[in-house]
Amino acid sequence: MTDVKKLIEILNAETINFSENREITTGYCGDFLSFVISKAPVGAAWFTVMSNVNVAAVALLAEVPAVVLCEGVKPDEGLSARCKAEGINLISTELDAYGASVILGNEIK
Repeated sequence: MTDVKKLIEILNAETINFSENREITTGYCGDFLSFVISKAPVGAAWFTVMSNVNVAAVALLAEVPAVVLCEGVKPDEGLSARCKAEGINLISTELDAYGASVILGNEIK
């Protein structure tokens, strides 16, 4: 089992907002928000480079335990504020989405 705290550790990620240490069962990579809403499994860490406020709404709809901003992307002010208000775990890593998801996959095995 992996959780948000472990994900932060294994990705050497920066915590932007930590709300709740939820379980992570898989990962999902995607930047088309409509795809994430319809295809991301509940319990997936969402790896993306999208950093605007719409990410928070999608994270809530998709019921993901954490949003991982990849490639050193930082959130805009609206996204940070919305994640704090909605209790969404938001982290940032220098890794690309593929590299981050491989690390998560190896942890979950």
